[in-house]
Amino acid sequence: MKKFGAWALFTIVLYVLQSSVLPLIAWHEISADLLLAEVVSVSFLRGSQAGAMLGFFAGLVQDLATGTFFGVDIFSKMLIGYGCGAFTRHFIKEQFFLPVFSVVAASAANYFIILLFMILLGYRFDWVEQLSGLLIPMMAYNAVFAFPVHYWTRRMCERFDTTKRSMRRIGYDE
Repeated sequence: MKKFGAWALFTIVLYVLQSSVLPLIAWHEISADLLLAEVVSVSFLRGSQAGAMLGFFAGLVQDLATGTFFGVDIFSKMLIGYGCGAFTRHFIKEQFFLPVFSVVAASAANYFIILLFMILLGYRFDWVEQLSGLLIPMMAYNAVFAFPVHYWTRRMCERFDTTKRSMRRIGYDE
């Protein structure tokens, strides 16, 4: 329960930073998606199941706070969390920069999932403007902010891993 509370608090703090501080340095109202960076980092460090679970929770927080189409962020972050976690089976988990660079690809995937929902709902838009004016700056912002988010996510994972190992050493199993 302590672990869930810590992750929930970390996710909420990231969302508060994303929605209150990052708009101050936004470019044309485009800023980083810290929750997406957290989902990708957890997926790389913990696997597809943990990534999908955190993706659900992060998407739920974002959907409840923004008031847009409910469930779109849940679906996209869950799908990206599961996909990144499944992708990591083929890579060494100790690589620090792989999750950071993967946030750029995850940003594009998240954007196209949301765009697909918008198309299915009947919205029309200019593709060139969407790609050059929104997607590229969003990917750049996410690449910049992915490093600190991954650093703190990794620290939290290491903290909980050492706690679990030390408890097993003294004969306490959860």
